[in-house]
Amino acid sequence: MAALPEAGANVRMNGLVATNGMRWIEGGTFRMGSDRFYPEEAPVRTVRVDGFWIDETPVTNRDFAAFADATGYRSFAEIPPDPKDYPGMDPALAVAGSLLFQRTRGPVDLSDYSQWWSFSIGTDWRHPHGPDSSIEGLEDHPVVHVAYQDAEAYAGWAGKSLPTEAEWEFAARGGLDGADYAWGDELAPGRAMLANYWQGAFPYGNTLEDGYERTSPVRSYPANGYGLFDMIGNVWEWTSDWYGQPRVERKSKGSCCVPANPRGATKRESLDPVTPKVAIPRKVLKGGSHLCAANYCQRYRPAARHAQAIDSSTSHIGFRCISRSR
Repeated sequence: MAALPEAGANVRMNGLVATNGMRWIEGGTFRMGSDRFYPEEAPVRTVRVDGFWIDETPVTNRDFAAFADATGYRSFAEIPPDPKDYPGMDPALAVAGSLLFQRTRGPVDLSDYSQWWSFSIGTDWRHPHGPDSSIEGLEDHPVVHVAYQDAEAYAGWAGKSLPTEAEWEFAARGGLDGADYAWGDELAPGRAMLANYWQGAFPYGNTLEDGYERTSPVRSYPANGYGLFDMIGNVWEWTSDWYGQPRVERKSKGSCCVPANPRGATKRESLDPVTPKVAIPRKVLKGGSHLCAANYCQRYRPAARHAQAIDSSTSHIGFRCISRSR
């Protein structure tokens, strides 16, 4: 592949524009979803999106620190929850913190995520690996422990927006319509590590073939066909769509039109039917993370999607922004 222009170069190449750390993605039609992995990704449907700018990388700790320093913003994980918002909560448990991943000592029941996730008091984006950690030396890693409201707040400050699921997936595919991965149909062609994901048996046997236990600096792996980095692996990324089963918009008989700029479910539809008493809406996450593994979560793919409650933050969720203005 020919070298892509550097960010800020204001150079147009094969329909791509690079400027100010973003790439212009020409609108187009593509096959969204997949029938080959998880049921929530199906069915494959043809949709169209309009053109948009998108960040070349996830928002980094350096970026988010600039935002927090400029505005005095305190993230969701830095503020103790109000027990009034969570009926039945013990007030003693209303403390600030976030969900932190920890390796297990050996094989565990993979249906019980509490084996590797725990609520860590004092853990937040400034303290990503626990209350005694810091982001010193991690300035170019994706910011984590950000809830949906944190991502929205940063996007608003930056004069941008969060992408829809369709926009995000179109960008992640990098022009490879229908491919399983952002680089083709093989996860590690020639044993090359093309993204930060878990190698070995999750959640205890990470062989670190990609060189990273947790997050990696952005741009550590090759860009996709649109010049975008870390669309796959490293951290999951928030989108603006409410989570629900993919919709297939049916046109009238004989119509040749393809649904344009599709959106997700409604806020009410995003509520988890498994926990009807916990009425917390969920957004769509995309891209997988450094914790996705072949034996547990093969979601290091453009079509992959995951439901995430808007009031939660973790050590493997971040975001990037878009702009729809030319």
